[in-house]
Amino acid sequence: MADESARRRLVGADAEGDDTASMVALRPQTLAEYDVGQRRLIDGLRVSITAARQRGDVLDHVLLDGPPGLGKTTLAHIIANEMGGEFQMHSGPALERASDLVGILTNLDRGDIMFIDEIHRLPRVVEEYLYSAMEDFRIDFVVDSGPYAKTIPLELAPFTLVGATTRAGLLTPPLRNRFGIFHHLDFYTPEQLEKIVQRSALILGVELQPEGARQIACRSRGTARVVNRLLRRVRDYAQIMGDGRITGEMACEALEALGVDEQGLDDLDRKYLRALIDYYGGGPAGANALAATLNEETDTLEDVVEPYLLKIGFVIRTPRGRMATVRSYEHLGIAGKPPEPQGPQANLPLQ
Repeated sequence: MADESARRRLVGADAEGDDTASMVALRPQTLAEYDVGQRRLIDGLRVSITAARQRGDVLDHVLLDGPPGLGKTTLAHIIANEMGGEFQMHSGPALERASDLVGILTNLDRGDIMFIDEIHRLPRVVEEYLYSAMEDFRIDFVVDSGPYAKTIPLELAPFTLVGATTRAGLLTPPLRNRFGIFHHLDFYTPEQLEKIVQRSALILGVELQPEGARQIACRSRGTARVVNRLLRRVRDYAQIMGDGRITGEMACEALEALGVDEQGLDDLDRKYLRALIDYYGGGPAGANALAATLNEETDTLEDVVEPYLLKIGFVIRTPRGRMATVRSYEHLGIAGKPPEPQGPQANLPLQ
């Protein structure tokens, strides 16, 4: 149920439904095209890639960490394009058996890029085969069992593993330590998102005015994937309800019709805040209690709803539970004052 709720959200950062040709066309293909945001990351990757190419060597394994929708998959494609290797994309949960991984690795050529999304969800038995593959470019594959068991050493062509994770803390130390390059992706600022949406509008052939770009960017929750998704939906609205041009007024009208307010909150976000305020007096309230009130899964609230509300200071977490802040009361236009936080975190800043 948690996954279904995430897919229904227009402002969700999940990639479900975003693999269309038009969305893929919006992705930068080179480091030169990826010129908005993540500056330290891009500069670091440029140095590593240029040095590896000059040596004629294979790029070190790369770990990309950060919230969903910020460009980890795009960066993996860029690395493959810059290094001139074939790109193979896989998902951690989909690699269920060691034989799946062995078959993939033995078919890689020198310099190929193997991308594993959600790498922290790799099964442990599969992960252990990656250790020697990443470090020594070899696998000791065990066949049969008991007294008939034997080990078959398999030599691998040197390759680059690019791992992406939204939860770097769940990676085991042996796997994390085998990555030579580690980069964290941060949320984009509204100004950076304006540049991204303007570039996307040019590619899609949409007439986007500066104020329209600003309205879409400010409601995109700091996420590149969301800003491109909102652009497509506003484009559709402007085509049917207007003359196709996305002005500031048209963007506001379209986004309000889609249920996305000026802070980037949708119906589920607002229901969460109203439940916290109306049913629990602003808190504290536990995640399980809120989930039962909203008829949602606890994982949906913790992984999909709360991160952004915490980021913008609408909700705080205390040892006793979640609490609404003054900002959430003001945003919803609710009179009154939230209760004062109690306990060790009472004096912590909101952000």
